[in-house]
Parts: sequence; structure tokens; C-alpha cells
Amino acid sequence: MNHLPEPVRVVRLPDGTHSYADQLPAAYAGPQVVHQHIHQAAPDKTVQRIALGSGVGAGAVVAGVSFGPLLVGALTAIAANIAMLAFLALILAWGVHTVVKSVGGPDAAAAVKNVRKARRKRR
Repeated sequence: MNHLPEPVRVVRLPDGTHSYADQLPAAYAGPQVVHQHIHQAAPDKTVQRIALGSGVGAGAVVAGVSFGPLLVGALTAIAANIAMLAFLALILAWGVHTVVKSVGGPDAAAAVKNVRKARRKRR
């Protein structure tokens, strides 16, 4: 039965409690040296790290992380809708112009010419 793991060793501590032998605290070996590398955070995470560092809390961090991209997505969708409506209005105006020009009599042709002249004068 060599393939079985070693049985877990339980030891009794001096205060009378039991503990697993692999979870015992290591002996003190002097001060511990911590190497800390500080890197610049990505632009979208900087605000969240500042919020956590200043103690604002997880709520502000979650709001920044989740609602930031949500806001960008919503504004993009609104801009796309407005662009589509503007394009639709342009197509409809062109259609009305073409129908008025072709169906209308001499008065309609004169109206189209007057509109063209008015546009040229504005430029």
C-alpha cells in the first residue's frame, strides 16, 4: 500500500488543545525581509486601488468596476441609436425631395430651385 498518503499526525499542544502537526507555527528565525515591487496600475484600475487604499470600501470599488464599463456601453448604444435615426431622417428627406420633384408640377420645380438658391447663398 505505497500509493496511499501519509496519515495525518495530530499532536497535543502544551495548553491541552489538539492540532495538526503540519499546521504548527514555525520557530522564530529573526526579522522577516519583505521585497515589495510597486508597479503602476492600469488606467482603469488606478481609481479602484486609490479607493481601497484610502479606506472607501468595497462598495465604491465595485461601483467603479461594474458601472464604468456599463456607462460606456450605454453611451455607445445611445450614440449608435442617434446616428441611426439621423441616417433614417436623411434617407426620408431625400425620398420626400425626390417624390416632390418628380410628381409635382412647375410649382414644385420652382420650389426646389428656390431651396437650392437659398442653400447656395448660406454657404
